[in-house]
Amino acid sequence: MSRLLVECTYVFEHPHMNSGIQRVVRNVIRQLEHIHIDVECVPVVFLQGRMHRVLSLAPLPGTGLPWHTRMSVTLEQARLDFWMWHARLDRCWPMTRSHNARRVLFVLSKLASLGITLPLRAANFFSRRHQAPQRSVLLEIQPGDQLLLLDSSWHADFFPIAERLKAQGVGIISVIYDLIPLTHPQFCDNNLVKVFDRWFDWIAEMADGFICISTTIRDQLRAEIERRRGAELVEKLWFEHFYLGSELDLASKRTELDPALLAMFADGAPVYLMVSTIEPRKNHAYLLDAFERLWANGAAARLCIIGRVGWKCDDLMERIRKHPERNNRLFMFNELNDRGLEQAYAHARALVFPSYVEGFGLPLVEAMQRQLPVMASDIPVFREIGGDFVAYFDLERPESLAELVERFESSGTFPAQRSVTDWTWIGWREASAQLISRVVAALRRPPKAQPSALEIHRADCP
Repeated sequence: MSRLLVECTYVFEHPHMNSGIQRVVRNVIRQLEHIHIDVECVPVVFLQGRMHRVLSLAPLPGTGLPWHTRMSVTLEQARLDFWMWHARLDRCWPMTRSHNARRVLFVLSKLASLGITLPLRAANFFSRRHQAPQRSVLLEIQPGDQLLLLDSSWHADFFPIAERLKAQGVGIISVIYDLIPLTHPQFCDNNLVKVFDRWFDWIAEMADGFICISTTIRDQLRAEIERRRGAELVEKLWFEHFYLGSELDLASKRTELDPALLAMFADGAPVYLMVSTIEPRKNHAYLLDAFERLWANGAAARLCIIGRVGWKCDDLMERIRKHPERNNRLFMFNELNDRGLEQAYAHARALVFPSYVEGFGLPLVEAMQRQLPVMASDIPVFREIGGDFVAYFDLERPESLAELVERFESSGTFPAQRSVTDWTWIGWREASAQLISRVVAALRRPPKAQPSALEIHRADCP
């Protein structure tokens, strides 16, 4: 093995993005130079049909974002807003009474949306072709190189390059964050489901091994590839996992705190946080149902929703905006920076996390590492990460969350088996070292020396 080439193309091209995967990529790339291992780790991107070594993942000071990147950000939000308004109109008369009226509205909206989608495609095209020479240099492969696809590569257009590298002897390893577009397509954008499914077929064919962000996802992945490609072929692959870190890497004291956030905490009323992109699988509606029960009984507890607006959430956003408790006991921040998020974690009463399905649940770890207790849905990956330190509620019964909050507020004792003060977790440096060391160990493992079930069980413990 010569070098481990760590791919980070999407984050390189979209440095403004700050969702879970982008946070993982930034932190792992930042920690590569601190990982002590006898293999050179090289951050790489694919630009204009060539592989480049990354010199700087973020734009250099004073350079700013290129025009097409700024335009892409603006147009992406405009596209989401446009189709949210379409969904609102679709629920009005005469669309509710006439199929033809709904069809006419859709066609007109589709035509009108070209004013957004065509410039967005153009901006994305220039972003893919854009190369800042000071941030990257051309890189040629060497015998024994291994390519680790760390970024969200289903967005990418470098598959022909990766296939060419594979033909030249470069091994391919893929980081898998989750399989939600395959296992729970009802929660995803329809286009993402199609793109992800095609990508999964490609990566299941091309990759020599996989490393996932939890054992839950590792086991799901093995089962899915076996279903698609057969048990005999799966035995020739390797499957590993690593865990994510917890620091908020963009929490700079130079950024400003939102005055509305400070005002929310000013009078000392208990605040329960929900931190995530607003989209169906995060289950925000369940939270509203649970807290409406609390408010009906006179509870002072506040619910604060933090996260950017995603997809398939127009009904929920309408419900939040028109809620009688808005800015009284219900608050929402869609563009909070990392410093604001640190402030929220530091002053909240607890994190509430009702997701239907997750690959890991990064806010859960971020909260608990800061000694903020967590109430979460009773799903396998949360049990894996949170263990006895989390208070779990039933997704079929919103009242079960309301009961946990009432118990906590009345007794002052958090309703989990173990105290969060005894909970510890790894940081991004340890997480990055775990990722790289487990990949290297798997690559060096003799084909017949697959780990036993007992070894896998022991390795699963964080």
